[in-house]
Amino acid sequence: QVQLVESGGGLVQAGGSLRLSCAASGRTLSRQIMGWFRQAPGKEREFVAAITWSGASTHYADSVKGRFTISRDNAKNTVYLQMNSLKPEDTAVYYCAARDGTVIILTTAYYNYWGQGTQVTVSS
Repeated sequence: QVQLVESGGGLVQAGGSLRLSCAASGRTLSRQIMGWFRQAPGKEREFVAAITWSGASTHYADSVKGRFTISRDNAKNTVYLQMNSLKPEDTAVYYCAARDGTVIILTTAYYNYWGQGTQVTVSS
């Protein structure tokens, strides 16, 4: 079993930056795909970014490509999401997720473990 806890959310002005962290406990993350998803009010949860266990492969949603960077530190059992050039449309609850396997998948149903989420609000 894996427990995930996100932190780092908050209120930021458009153009600003935030760094989200996802700390895992209960089992090491070294062999899981880690992903970030987000859910805005009234919308479905959507894929943001994911990273393989080695960190060698990443994938981003088109809406965040070039602005967000996902990384992981397996020694610390932590995954990060660096968010730059934030826009009001990035406002959402951001969730960290983990899936057993070696292939990055963009669909929420394939992720086994989820955090509680952290709110990110970008003001215009």
